[in-house]
Amino acid sequence: MTPGAPAEPARQEAELVARAAAGDRTAFAALVQAHQGYLRKLLGRVCRGDQGRADDLAQEAFVRAWRALPKFRGEARFRTWLTRLAYSALAAERPALPRVDEPPPDLDAHGDFAPAADWRIDLDRAMTVLSEPQRHALLLCYGADLSHAEAAMVLGWPLGTLKTQVLRAKARLRVQLQAWEPTP
Repeated sequence: MTPGAPAEPARQEAELVARAAAGDRTAFAALVQAHQGYLRKLLGRVCRGDQGRADDLAQEAFVRAWRALPKFRGEARFRTWLTRLAYSALAAERPALPRVDEPPPDLDAHGDFAPAADWRIDLDRAMTVLSEPQRHALLLCYGADLSHAEAAMVLGWPLGTLKTQVLRAKARLRVQLQAWEPTP
């Protein structure tokens, strides 16, 4: 592998963004294709499994991206900017996200699932005890693989606030998931 190889996908994406910003629908379609899986999966988690709502938000984010692409300055990665647009669509949506105090869905964790499915169910349940800011911070940093700085930008928070929310969320999850800790 050549030293410049990792920069190639970023260069190709920058070219697609520039072409799409100039009105090239084919280039924009390639950007949608490259990022729709990521965005739909992230929004599905944010919307607590309501994939229809997640798809609507993803579509709204892509519509906003198409309209705003000529103004995109490239100061952030395209994915980060797109995630910010999705969160803006989420914030503009009515009604708001479900309240944290709503009961989690009744899932049978003791069924004939594989251990990974049990872990996933327990993690989903544990995520419901987090405050909305904690959940969003974790989903962006770990689910969307954004840096702390990128996640703070998406949420419109100071970096310190984002880091605090991540730490608090991890501490609460650690308590909720202590049954999964290996025993000595």
